Amino acid sequence: MVDLSGRAAIVTGGVSGMGLAIAKSLTQAGASVAVGSRSVTGLDDPRFRTELQQLQVARQRVFAGPLDVTNQASVDTFVAEAQRVVGHVDLLINAAGMTSEQPVCGHDDALWNAILDTNLTGAFRMTRAVLPSMIDAGFGRIINIGSTAASVGWADNPAYCASKSGLLGLTRCVALEGAAHGVTCVMVSPTWVETELMRRDVEEIVAREGNGRTVQQAMAQIAAENPQNRIIQPSEVADLVTFLCSDAARGLTMENIQVTGGALW
Repeated sequence: MVDLSGRAAIVTGGVSGMGLAIAKSLTQAGASVAVGSRSVTGLDDPRFRTELQQLQVARQRVFAGPLDVTNQASVDTFVAEAQRVVGHVDLLINAAGMTSEQPVCGHDDALWNAILDTNLTGAFRMTRAVLPSMIDAGFGRIINIGSTAASVGWADNPAYCASKSGLLGLTRCVALEGAAHGVTCVMVSPTWVETELMRRDVEEIVAREGNGRTVQQAMAQIAAENPQNRIIQPSEVADLVTFLCSDAARGLTMENIQVTGGALW
């Protein structure tokens, strides 16, 4: 059982999917957690408010607020408020992300910039905001949620693949800067994970195909193509992240840990 009692974490993109699963897993391990999200509607969603109340029942300090990782002022404001509510930030989980499918030829510049700004530069901004205090404290854990897209290309996803490849490079640099100060940095790279974001991606694929295949059929095919004949669940990624935040994982840094069930993608 991982014990993170006394630790405080920031989880970006934490109102749904993997981010929310990670926030839940961290609180169950005893950590206080600040959850940030660019989606105001997500923060106000009754389902998230119920989840938030359940996290608070655990008696850890829990905070949820607006966070746009593409905006430096938003990052600074959120980090300051998180530190006020949950305390010194020991753990940073960069889970905020976005994707949208377009081929290289004709790819929209604004979309390219938005994806890289969210997935890569956003993680850089968050890391830059908390790394100095982690170094001063002699302890820190930074976990970047990547993707197998960092290692395997995928047609019609150049911006997403580029952003996750860049995130791996950032992970390695941060790991080196933090190594002598008790700060580790690891990227966790899952294949398809059964989240709302995955469903939206599959809906885009099905709509583009236009061959009558349903979203349910596409999801079933993805599961069938996985060697374990299933789709990875958010809780699996969350439990791994929680372990990586522990003292027992102090020797794990600069790694790209893939959660795939044996799948290449």
